Amino acid sequence: MFGDIGGLEVLTIAIMAIVIFGPDKLPKLIQDTMGFIRKIRAFADNAKEDIRSELGPEFQNFDFEDLNPKTFVRKQLLGDGDDPLGLKDLKDSVDLKSALNGEPSRSSNASVDFSKPAAPANSGPALAAGERPPFDPDAT
Repeated sequence: MFGDIGGLEVLTIAIMAIVIFGPDKLPKLIQDTMGFIRKIRAFADNAKEDIRSELGPEFQNFDFEDLNPKTFVRKQLLGDGDDPLGLKDLKDSVDLKSALNGEPSRSSNASVDFSKPAAPANSGPALAAGERPPFDPDAT
């Protein structure tokens, strides 16, 4: 969050705080701010514990970081370290730079041809001439 603030910005904020609040009130302001942050953290920790206790014993090891969308998707697709979908093998077998440049793959076990569009997995029966494809209004 504050990784992009440089030394000059921090110095400017410190000088502005001294000018606005004065050197005699600044330590008390910092102390009050830190106390407020501690109270907010304690409130958040208590809320997490309350949620865990209300969910029951099967959710005692529930991690709230799993609710982050990136973490959630990674955990659902890749599991907890295992690779149920075989994505690691696919990643290792495809040289992305050569595929994007249109060069042949250097990997010997890669049999993926990116120049042709992939066929649908379940295309269903062929339609007769003039026949309209089925339409599901709930699916759109």
